[in-house]
Amino acid sequence: MDKTGQGTKKDILAKGAILQRDGSYAIAPHAPGGIMEPDDLIKIGEVAKKYNCEVVKATSSQRIAIVGLEESDIDAAWQDLGMDPGYAIGICVRSIKICPGTTFCKRGQQDSVGIGLKLDEKYHGIDMPGKFKIGVSGCPNKCMDTEFRDIGLMGTAKGFTIYVGGRGGVKARLGDVLISNQPEEETLQIIDNIINYFKDTGEERERLGEFIDRVSFDKFKNKVLS
Repeated sequence: MDKTGQGTKKDILAKGAILQRDGSYAIAPHAPGGIMEPDDLIKIGEVAKKYNCEVVKATSSQRIAIVGLEESDIDAAWQDLGMDPGYAIGICVRSIKICPGTTFCKRGQQDSVGIGLKLDEKYHGIDMPGKFKIGVSGCPNKCMDTEFRDIGLMGTAKGFTIYVGGRGGVKARLGDVLISNQPEEETLQIIDNIINYFKDTGEERERLGEFIDRVSFDKFKNKVLS
């Protein structure tokens, strides 16, 4: 066992369990856009207490993680929850971040919740060449890190602006503006074009921004907007 308490233990991708510094695990049920029923929150709290987990944590992916599970309790905890795991790890489309938009926020200019839930239902967890993040913001405040997502949407009074190729981390990259003022139906079609193009031709562990830089932005734009 090393000084972090982890030893040779690793994340357990198949169970959505993320190794913690002390050698325990965290699991986080999927909550599209961070929207949950009150009973779901109660259930998460009850499961955390049952398995002696001292804390639950709001994650950056708009989920509630149960932190401190023993490996032997992971399966039973998921069974008690009766909820699907959120994809926080793995080479796939991660949980899609969604701002309150016109559903809840007085500043919302587009229905980010509506389009975000459609994207989540269709793409969450699907395999990709590299990890893939989507953020949906309903106004120019861009609360959902629009320019640092592989695909980022920004709502305006005229429709959605689509950003592509953004990422955070050590090699951060601002997303490029692909097209502006798109209604929801056209926005969904363009996103489908992007995901299919990247899924079919991206290289292993390549992020979308790296893919765009490799094939050229003009070629990428012509392909996904055609």
